[in-house]
Parts: sequence; C-alpha cells; structure tokens
Amino acid sequence: MVKAYLRYEPAAAFGVIASVDSNIAFDSSGKHLLAPALENVGVWHVRQGLCTKTLAPSASARGPSLAVTSIASSPSSLIASGYADGSIRIWDSEKGTCETTLNGHKGAVTTLRYNKLSSLLASGSKDNDVILWDVVGETGLFRLRGHRDQVTDLVFLDNGKKLVSSSKDKFLRVWDLETQHCMQIISGHHSEIWSVDTDPEERYVVTGSADPDLRFYMVKHDLVDGQSVSNTNGTDAVKNSDVSTQNKWEVLKHFGEIQRQNKDRVASVRFNNSGNLLACQVAGKTVEIFRVLDEVESKRKAKRRINRKKEKKSTKGSVDVAVNGDASHEAGEQGDKPVLTVSDIFKLLQTIRAGKKICSFSFCPVTPKNSLATIALSLNNNLLEIYSVDTSSTTKTNAIELQGHRSDIRSVTLSADNTLLMSTSHSAVKIWNPSTGSCLRTIDSGYGLCGLFVPGNKYAVVGTKAGTIEIIDVSSGTCVEVLEVHGGSVQSIVAVPDGTGFVTGSADHDVKFWEYQTIQKTGEDSKHLTVSHVRNLKLNDDVLVVAVSPDAKYIAAALLDCTVKVFFMDSLKFFLSLYGHKLPVLCMDISSDAELIVTGSADKNLKIWGLDFGDCHKSIFAHSDSVMAVRFVRNTHYMFSAGKDRLVKYWDADKFELLLTLEGHHAEIWCLSEEKEKRLEEMFEADLDNTFESRYAPKEDLPEEGAVAIAGKKTKETLTATDCIIEALDMAEAELKRIAEHEEDKSRGKVAVFQPNILMLGLSPYDYVLRALSSVHTNDLEQTLLALPFSDALKLLSYLKDWALIPDKGIPQGYDVSKTYMEDWNLDVYFDNTILLLLALYLQVELVCRVATVLLQLHHNQLITTVAARPILTLLKDILHARVKECKDTLGFNLAAMDHLKQLMALKSDALFRDAKTKLLEIRLRHSQRVEARADVKEGRRKKKRQKKSDDVHVWS
Repeated sequence: MVKAYLRYEPAAAFGVIASVDSNIAFDSSGKHLLAPALENVGVWHVRQGLCTKTLAPSASARGPSLAVTSIASSPSSLIASGYADGSIRIWDSEKGTCETTLNGHKGAVTTLRYNKLSSLLASGSKDNDVILWDVVGETGLFRLRGHRDQVTDLVFLDNGKKLVSSSKDKFLRVWDLETQHCMQIISGHHSEIWSVDTDPEERYVVTGSADPDLRFYMVKHDLVDGQSVSNTNGTDAVKNSDVSTQNKWEVLKHFGEIQRQNKDRVASVRFNNSGNLLACQVAGKTVEIFRVLDEVESKRKAKRRINRKKEKKSTKGSVDVAVNGDASHEAGEQGDKPVLTVSDIFKLLQTIRAGKKICSFSFCPVTPKNSLATIALSLNNNLLEIYSVDTSSTTKTNAIELQGHRSDIRSVTLSADNTLLMSTSHSAVKIWNPSTGSCLRTIDSGYGLCGLFVPGNKYAVVGTKAGTIEIIDVSSGTCVEVLEVHGGSVQSIVAVPDGTGFVTGSADHDVKFWEYQTIQKTGEDSKHLTVSHVRNLKLNDDVLVVAVSPDAKYIAAALLDCTVKVFFMDSLKFFLSLYGHKLPVLCMDISSDAELIVTGSADKNLKIWGLDFGDCHKSIFAHSDSVMAVRFVRNTHYMFSAGKDRLVKYWDADKFELLLTLEGHHAEIWCLSEEKEKRLEEMFEADLDNTFESRYAPKEDLPEEGAVAIAGKKTKETLTATDCIIEALDMAEAELKRIAEHEEDKSRGKVAVFQPNILMLGLSPYDYVLRALSSVHTNDLEQTLLALPFSDALKLLSYLKDWALIPDKGIPQGYDVSKTYMEDWNLDVYFDNTILLLLALYLQVELVCRVATVLLQLHHNQLITTVAARPILTLLKDILHARVKECKDTLGFNLAAMDHLKQLMALKSDALFRDAKTKLLEIRLRHSQRVEARADVKEGRRKKKRQKKSDDVHVWS
C-alpha cells in the first residue's frame, strides 16, 4: 500500500514593497508605480501610497514563476515583466491580466525596452542574446547574437529601425533591425557597460560603466538624398555625403565625456520624457541629475568658456599670437560659431542622497507644474521614495513604507491558535494577520533575534542582540518592559511545555530558566506581564540554540564547538553529548514523542538522532548552503528544513526520504509518486538544451559582426506540440485511407454507412490537423516545426495546399467563431459571425504562410531534391501569392473605407474625430480626477471640523 503524505504549497508572500532583483517603472499615466515583489509586480498608487493591483502569474501559467528581474512600461497600457527563468509576460495594466507569455531566453532577463509605438519589444538576457518580439503578433521575430557577456541595457533608435545594446563585454553594438545585422561595434570603455539611453529627440546616446566618467555619442540618422543627417541641439547639420564606407555605417560618433562625482560604478542612466534632465544612478546611495541645456544656453555657455580661455591666455602672455590663435580656433571656434562640447550641454543640477543603497529609479512621464520632474527610487531596505526635482533643491514628497521590514527578518513565530504571526528584524517587531497578510502592529525594538508568544496571545517576548528581553503588549503594540538578562546576545527562546515560562540561550555561555509573573507598578491602574529568573545552567561555550522535549524530560543546547549537550530538565544533570557535525549546529528540534532529535548545521547536513542512546540514525546532505531552521510536524516524524539556498524541504525522518521541495510556485501534486514524477520532469526539462547531440558538439564560434537566430527555445511545450501534430497527421492519414476505401466500395455497389473516427471529435481530416496546428502557441511555432521530421513536414505541406485553396475548409465544423475570437481578442462588443469568419480566414492565411515559410527554410535542401515535393511547391507558389494579395487588397480597401468614414464624421461635427477607446480613457481619467478632488474636499472639511473641535475644547478649558 502506497503511503500518502500531506501536500504543502506556497500560499502567499506579504510585506513586500519592492524586491531588489529588478527595476521600477512608472506606467504611462504617471499615477502608478510598478515595483517588483518577488514573482509578482505590484502596482502602487503614488499619491495614496496603496497597492491597487498585483500582477501575479496564475497557477496554470506556462513555465515556473520565478523572481521578476526586469520591468518595462509601454506608452499604451501594456506592461512587460521579465523573469529569472528567461520568460517574459505581457500584462494589460487596466485589466490586470496576463495577455501572453514569451519564452526564448535561456538565462534571466536583464533588460526590456519598448519602441515608441509599443509594437516591438526588445529583451536582453544573461545568455548574451538580444531578442526582438512582435507584441501584436505575440511572437519572437529573431535573435541577435554577438555579445560575449550578458546584455545589460537596450535602446531603440531611428523610429525603431535600429537598436543599441550594451553588455558586460565592454562593447556597444548597433543593430539594423531591417537587415538584422550588426552595423557598428563601439569600444572605448575600460570596464563593463551597465546602462545606455538616448534623449527623446535621439540626438545623444549616453553610456555608463565603472569608469569615472559618462561617455556621450552623437547620433547619425539615415541618409537623406545621399547626405548624412545628424542633430546637434535641435539644429540639423548636413554633412558631405562623400564619406568612406566605414563612416557610412557609423551611427554613433563619440562626442565626449563628463566626469562623475561618485566613484562607484554606474547602475543606470535615463533621460526624462521631456529630455531636459539626465539622471545617473550609481551602485550606492546617490543619483546625480544633470540639466540638458537648450541651444541658446549651450552656445552662451560655450562663448563664456572660450572667453575665459582667451582671458587666461592674455594674462599669462602669449609668445606666438598666430599659433595661439590657431589653437583657440581648433579648440573652441569654427568661424563665428563656437563648437559645443559635452560640458556646454550637460550641467550637474542636483544630487539625491538616500538613506540606503538605491536599487533603481524611474522618471515620472508626466511633468509636474511646480517642478522640473518627479523621480521615484527603490531602496534595498524594501522602501519606495518619491522626490520632486527643482532647479535649486530636491525634496522628498512621499515614501511607501507602511508594510514590510527595513532589513532581514531574523525570526518568525506563530501564535498557538495560528491567528497571529510575529516577525523580528534589526529595529522593529511586526505583528501580522497570516490569513490576510495585513500588518496589525509595528513596535520599535532592538535587534530581535528570536521571539515567543506568551500563552493567551496577549503578550510576546523578544530576545535581542544586546542581551535583553523585551516584553511586548500585542493589543496596544507597545513594549511594556525591557530586561537586561544576558551578557551576550540572546540566540534562542523556547517555551516550557507547561506554559509557565520559557528558557533562553545566550552567547554568554548561559542557559537561563524564566517564569511569568503579573505585577502592578505604583501609579498605574493596570497590571502587566513580567518575568523572573528561576534557574541557570552554565556551559563552556556560546549557546546557539536551545530545545526542550514536549514531555519536559530533556533540554538540549547546541554549542559553538559543534556539539549538542542534552541534560535532564528537572535536575540539569548531563545525559548525552551529540557530536558529528563539522561546523556549529544552527537549529534543532525534538519530535512530539521525544524519540528523535534533528539538528541542522552550517556544514549543510541534517542529522537525525535517537534520544534514547544518542546514536545518529542518519546524516543527510540536505541543502547546498547552511541549514538555518528545522521543525517537526506535530505528532509525526515528518520535518521541514530551511537553508540559505532559498529552499524549504519536507522530509520523512523514519524513511530518511525527501518528500517535497518548496522553491516557488508548483502545480497541484497530491502524493509521493507524483512528486517523484515531477522531479523527473524537471530533470528532463533541464536537459532539453543539453542533449546528447549538442553536449559533445563543438560550440558555435560567433563571428565578430554577430549572427541572427530563431527567437524561441526548445521547451517541454514545444515537444508536446510536435507530438500532437505528428499524431494528428497519422490519424488524418489513416482516416483518409478509410474514406478512400469506402468510396471504392461504394462505387462497386457495396453500400454501407461510413462510421467516422470518434477520436477525431467529428472533424474531417483537414479540420483535425488544422485544429492541432492552431493550438500551438504563436511563440512556439518555429521550435515546434523544427522538431518535425521531414516525412511529416512533407505531409503538412500537402495540407497547406488544401487550406489555402479552399478557405471554407479552414474553419472546423461546428466552430463558434464569434465566441472564440471574442475571447482571444478581448472584444467587448459583439460582432456579426460573418465578419469574424472573414477575420478568421485572414488569420488562417497568415498561419499557412508562416508554416510554409518555416518549413521551406528548415528543409530547403531536401525539398528541392525530392521529386514528390515539386508539384506541391509549385502549387503553393501560385496559391499563396494569390491569397496573400487578396487579403492585402481586402484589408487595404477596408482601411481606406474607415479613413473615408472618419473624414465624413469629422466634417459633420465641429470636434475632431477621436477613437472611442481614447475617448473612454479620457472619460475615466476625468472621473478619477473628480473622485480625487471630492476626496480632497472631504478631507479638508474633516480637518476644519477637527480644528474647530480642538479650538472649542481649548476655549472651554
């Protein structure tokens, strides 16, 4: 009989404002701030300081949901988030739903960037690749390969026709997205490049690294009438087109450097939306903000610089006037116009200094009326700060810090009835509701290392690093008493089974026993809890953790010398010594029946001991880092262990078997056999990219100019989709043979009722294969067809001919087009089924063209040498060209008709024609503004009433 175990799953994470693995970003409206919260994205209302929405991956989402590593906000309502497993999710910020999941990277996503039209998304990763995604089509266009280290930042140029990528390999690369090749490789940095950005007018590109300065480049745009156009401070300077081939492909030209004040490496550089400010964040506590001067101010500053040089030279006295004149001409003047340098255009304005290390920053896209810009900072202490940047000063206007600790949480304790949760950190104790995740109380305290709820849940006891015990009143959220009890830090607190007191272990070599007492101080009406010292056990080394058996028979103390001493609880006489760990024991627990004791150590091992003789039953290499906590499940021999490797593991202490590993979100699994099957599936997925053929094959040597590859990657879903297509092709082929045999029998006079294959769901062979092909995710189509054998690819090509030739066969029988496409396209208005049928046919033509193109690219050599494939290819050439032209003409005709209707409606009305969606968004915006205005008015009235009441009370008194 198979033994069944309880199933544990991660339920919720609370108290997270902003995690440190990703950047923050404002949405397009500027009212909300997008902050990473582990595997979720929190949408915070900046003015109210509340989390209005959480973008969380669903349980049925494809792939594992790991930490968010990058966030990008588009000019529309779309939000992109990249994850540590290389996946990218596209969210609709208004609905809070995930529109699609894109899989292509093999490493964590490090940067995301939208183009201005929000139609393209570029992503960079730790796998050294750049992938360009079609946001509308929800598919990857191509992969750009050339960097030798992880890609750190991306920026679009020339209206999305070019892309600039920075990397830790110290190089910038400029990619032409139309020809899909690397146009320019830029060196010059002496260390890793961490960020790159361009101003809204695309005049300058700035890069930041660990070098002591920021490097600036001028942008050369496309050739116009054989001449290269480049913008300098809004003035178009047309240069001679007689340039060399090398200058022809030169998009970025070095402009100069600006010395930074801070010596830490640059973490991020960004222009604001108006382009008048440039912010440089370093890997520390400061953000330097530069003012971008306009053309008039830049020329005025350049003239002053030149005049100062002349005055300095005149005071020193010039030996050769002619030579000095030539030098000044080269350095600062060209005719009557001064030559602008970087220092003439970019001027240091302000320096923002935060209290903690800054993780990332973001400019608000909406410029406020009373200041130059609004900037948000995320700090490494789980905090968001909003600053207002002015010409003379920078002021902090808001901070989002209501929930969550400001440092690492050292201990968590549940109350006896599981209604309260207490957490301790370096400066605060917080009381939480574990079911809702809301913070009930925040109490200022010392550096809390351990905690305990007093029976009744009215009080809690906290042991601190300073050697004190703090008694906290949970209901009022106050610290009622602080007792100095130890000469060293209090490392452990454990309750006595009868509930009358507790035991503490400290670094001063003492284990002390305490009892609860209730006292009433003089001058106070109420009584409060206190503790009194009862007994003391002196040991020969620091006590790291203490455990008491549930029957109150034994007490165990883990010492710094890597041993565990077990004593009798009543007499404190020595009973056992448990030794075997190579490093100190950091945690331990005793089972409910007092038969087993488990210890976890910094040597990464769990040891299970018997309390009867002190023998070691089993030593398990449990974690890849120090084991920090271990607990038995009550009335069982099952136990949990937690380590610094960020894993929680569930064990059977009798069979010494790993039952469950909690490392994030998992699918629902109900028994041990399924857990083993899941681990095998995870091993299979991890080995997909390391197959036998590729494992020992020579690694591809990328050329200096880079290479282009398919955007997607092989996953379990792509292999499953390939199997489904092969199965559908085989089943359809068998069904076609049955149909042909039935027709032959019918012609011979053998009339019989044809029974279709029930496994094909009542569909024809053509419809069944189309159904299997249409179920493949758009982003996975290339990789799915890549795994298709040539024989099956040839079969699929024959079906493409029929789908493209007879459009009515493309819609499966009984297929509710209106219901399907209203769900797929998120349509709020019901359209006629005929219109949606036409749209579906156009999408079918697009699918047929994509499949034909991919199969021709993959099997080109075999197709041209296979005689049976020539008639199919010849027929497809004529059919697809005609169908694509037909769809293009129809769509063009409809677009022209819509433009004509737009003009007619504009002529009939005095107001300009506006899109219904834009108008709806404006109505919602005005409504939200009115609601906020009413709230402000009500708050003002409440303040006036409170002020009036306080004045009345003052007058009465």
